[in-house]
Amino acid sequence: MYIASAEKKDYSTLIEIWQDAVSQTHDFLSQHYINELKSLILEHYFDAVTLYCCKNRDDKIAGFIGVANGNIEMLFVKPSFFAKGVGTLLINYAIDNVAATHVDVNEQNPKAYGFYLSKGFEQIGRSELDGQGNQFPLIHMRLAKVAEVD
Repeated sequence: MYIASAEKKDYSTLIEIWQDAVSQTHDFLSQHYINELKSLILEHYFDAVTLYCCKNRDDKIAGFIGVANGNIEMLFVKPSFFAKGVGTLLINYAIDNVAATHVDVNEQNPKAYGFYLSKGFEQIGRSELDGQGNQFPLIHMRLAKVAEVD
């Protein structure tokens, strides 16, 4: 496995990974809302972040991460690669090479929250609404070692 920059030509693969991962991890979202998010991601969000993907030795994308201004805006792994180190590889790359120090996690996604805790993040706040103003509370997290420097 290795990390590479994602390109526009990868967007169709990335959105498939996103949709497959969301179907496995975001059971609190309606299909209608997922479809709305999918459009926003393709039309705006992919272009608003720096994207990196994790590829296997056959150059197939196993997962991706999007970072903007030190914030992890998206991290999704193909379900067949869950719990196989892809998320860890991506987050370590983002921390070490892109200075990622913050992330927001859906409160209804306790596995993601636990994952970020295990990677050294700590909760620093909470919002009742998600980034689109919907009632999906977010937990705001920061890399703990950053807090020691502040």
